[in-house]
Amino acid sequence: MSNLSFSSPSRLKIFASQMYEGMLLLGLIFGFSLIFDALTNRTDYHRLFYVSQAFIFILIGVYFILSWYRKGQTLPMKTWGIVLCDTEGKRPTIPQLILRYVLAWIFPFIGAYAVHLLAESIGWASITMLVIFTPFLNFIYSWFDKEGLFLHDRIARTRLVNKSIH
Repeated sequence: MSNLSFSSPSRLKIFASQMYEGMLLLGLIFGFSLIFDALTNRTDYHRLFYVSQAFIFILIGVYFILSWYRKGQTLPMKTWGIVLCDTEGKRPTIPQLILRYVLAWIFPFIGAYAVHLLAESIGWASITMLVIFTPFLNFIYSWFDKEGLFLHDRIARTRLVNKSIH
C-alpha cells in the first residue's frame, strides 16, 4: 500500500461509499435469505429468526474482512478511492479487522434498540423504519475525534485513507 496518501476521505465520500455498500449488501442478504429459507423450509419469519440473523452477521463479516484483508477495500471503497489500512499505512491484521467489524456495529445496535423502544412506547410500528438510519450513528464520534476517525477505527488502530492516483 505504498501508493497511499494519508489524507482522510471526506465524510460525504465515506457516506457515498456506504450507500453503495448498502445496495450490494441488500443483494447478498437477499440471496442468503432465499437459500436459508429454502434449505430450512422456513415459511414463518419467526422460526429460526436468531439463527438466520447470526448467519447474516457472520456472512457480512466474512465479506468485509476478506475484502479488507485481500485488497484493503470493498468494491464501493474502490469506486470512491478509499482504502483501509492500519495507523502506519500497512495492511491491518485479521484480529484488527475482526475487531473493527464487530465494533462498527455497536452504535447501530444501540440506535436500533432505541428505535425499537420508541416504537413500542408510542405504539407506532412504522417508527421502526427509522432503523435504516442507525448505521450512520458511527459518524457522530468522528466529528469529535481530532483526526476525524470513527470510534471503531480508533480502537482497532485502523483508518480510512484516500487512495493516491499516481
